[in-house]
Amino acid sequence: MPAACDSLLDDIEDMVTSHDPTPHERQFARRSIVPRPRKHQLQPAGEELQTDSVIPGTQKVWVRTWGCSHNSSDGEYMAGQLAASGYKITENPSDADLWLLNSCTVKNPAEDHFRNSIKKAQEQNKKVVVAGCVPQAQPRTDYLKDLSIIGVQQIDRVVEVVDEAIKGHSVRLLGQKKEKGKRLGGARLDLPKIRKNPLIEIISVNTGCLNACTYCKTKHARGDLASYPIEELVERARQSFQEGICEIWLTSEDTGAYGRDIGTDLPSLLWELVKEIPEGAMLRLGMTNPPYILEHLEEMVRILQHPRVYGFLHVPVQSASDSVLMDMKREYCCADFRRVIDFLQERVPGITIATDIICGFPGETEEDFEQTMELVRQYRFPSLFINQFYPRPGTPAAKMEQVPAHVKKQRTKELSALFHSYKPYDHKIGERQRVLVTEDSFDSQYYVAHNKFYEQVLVPKKPEFKGKMIEVDIYEAGKHYMKGRPVEDARVFTPSIAQPLQKGQVSGLPQVSLLDQSFTHTYAELRQLELVLGLLIFSL
Repeated sequence: MPAACDSLLDDIEDMVTSHDPTPHERQFARRSIVPRPRKHQLQPAGEELQTDSVIPGTQKVWVRTWGCSHNSSDGEYMAGQLAASGYKITENPSDADLWLLNSCTVKNPAEDHFRNSIKKAQEQNKKVVVAGCVPQAQPRTDYLKDLSIIGVQQIDRVVEVVDEAIKGHSVRLLGQKKEKGKRLGGARLDLPKIRKNPLIEIISVNTGCLNACTYCKTKHARGDLASYPIEELVERARQSFQEGICEIWLTSEDTGAYGRDIGTDLPSLLWELVKEIPEGAMLRLGMTNPPYILEHLEEMVRILQHPRVYGFLHVPVQSASDSVLMDMKREYCCADFRRVIDFLQERVPGITIATDIICGFPGETEEDFEQTMELVRQYRFPSLFINQFYPRPGTPAAKMEQVPAHVKKQRTKELSALFHSYKPYDHKIGERQRVLVTEDSFDSQYYVAHNKFYEQVLVPKKPEFKGKMIEVDIYEAGKHYMKGRPVEDARVFTPSIAQPLQKGQVSGLPQVSLLDQSFTHTYAELRQLELVLGLLIFSL
């Protein structure tokens, strides 16, 4: 019986072996390419020579990413490799020849948007390549039939997959990377990338996790914990600062579990990373689950107090009911979560704690939900991610007895109302703060900056502030932000040790041009020249 991924071309895994050079190695090797004639058998008289008429590497590609910052980093890496190989990365989907859709499997709505984008691309006769957690976890889904797929651990081979898709072939790369039988963390960290924000570098410290939460589909895609070595992460941070970034985000499915598979831990990594952070630049820690942070509380306090580390931590609680946490297989109780928060708040005054809550998990009673409401009333989290439970296919929670939809919706509404009933920043009006300016506001009316506790501060949109650390007086506060007035005659500090890359410029390959602009004499041209010469020589 044919598999769902049967295609016009054999699996590309069979074409490229572990002994072949990586895209990174090919990139530098091709700089000294000397074209040689290919040996071909003579064709019978009158027989027409068949060749591909499409030359990959000359097309425009639109990259769309959904989901977490780990997914965002993967999308940046894929865009960078494609640009370095000659493809033009466009921000206009209608102009693109191919859509690269990088999916998220956490919630039903995210997958719905992904599926609708595939349909839209097909209606517009666009070539499509899909990536991310959805196709990795469920590659045989009907709507992915005949589409080319890049697995979450195969993003370093995106150029090969896109090349084949451009030529009309359907290929799938879904294998796990291993070395000496041990699962690796994923693609190399030194690959080319196009940062969405040239001032922010997102570094994945590990992939996968140690938990087996009953509601989680991401584990099906990302697998068990696999951490990158400390020296590789430090080198990536060092390279990023040399390219003018002023803020690093550490990300993974669970940063707190970092290193458990390679004999180290998160504090050991962080102490090495802070040595590389220039004055004025900042490091933001990613999400960590309570069980792993409990073991390093004293050390984490010292790190969060460091002047170049944001006093911010994302610790998901999901529910304040121990019975619900047990059904979720979260491996901690609410008292553990409270211990983490109380300890950090006492020793890092002003720290921002962000958390997640799921409303309407199977079996959640009114009493369970009230315990969660009480937790929020007590801690008044300034950043709270409220999620109505969605059963994800293939997870144990999908087989449990479900809370009625109207009850889930009502509980989500009640928790949201509680969250919006308090204002976490009003007491900060009148304060003078140092903030790092890194991006545009959603409405493009302000620049967005963050203070030591990663609280959002809107500042006037003056170009001289972008990428700088400035002093502001807080004069207004909203639910999710403060507004700051720059202090007159105060020093505007530049944390970057180099000029930041321009938007669309490729990290590691500064000679590659910007979005939708012509290329100079770069590797991209050499690759296109090689492809053209290959076709010409083949036709002789």
